[in-house]
Amino acid sequence: MSVSTADLCDRFAELIDSGQLAVLEGDWQWFGPLHAMFGRIQTLEARGCNVELRDLLKQPGKGQVLVVDSGGHRGALLGDNLAALARSNDWAGVLVSGNVRDVSALASITLAVLATGSWPVRSRNEPGGAVGTPLMLGGVMITPGHWIYADEDGVLISTHELNAE
Repeated sequence: MSVSTADLCDRFAELIDSGQLAVLEGDWQWFGPLHAMFGRIQTLEARGCNVELRDLLKQPGKGQVLVVDSGGHRGALLGDNLAALARSNDWAGVLVSGNVRDVSALASITLAVLATGSWPVRSRNEPGGAVGTPLMLGGVMITPGHWIYADEDGVLISTHELNAE
């Protein structure tokens, strides 16, 4: 992404006013070498489980960003193995409202990873999540097919693709 989120907010102020563009509140931290991402959103309500996460990341990402809600569970949903799987299947990035782990290893995987924290214990390796579910995160309703734009200034959610040119 060559245009910053701050510039997008300036350029599309009317979309913020109309509710079509929103800033995602939260204490987001970057994990890994990339500190920017954008793409069409796919969602997962993980509920502390990562079976559906693994299944999704095995599929071609086609430049999408996966937005994951941990459901308040502490267990780390994403580590180095799943991040490498996402990178190899052309996902543009992963945003986890929850924890990740293997932080040192994530630093060498060329994938944008944004999360609210790290925790050494993994999530449950069992089914229980819901794919393609609208998520309420950081005061914003996030729906599959919406667009995400994120950098070190913040995270934006748009109801449609923004022409950043």
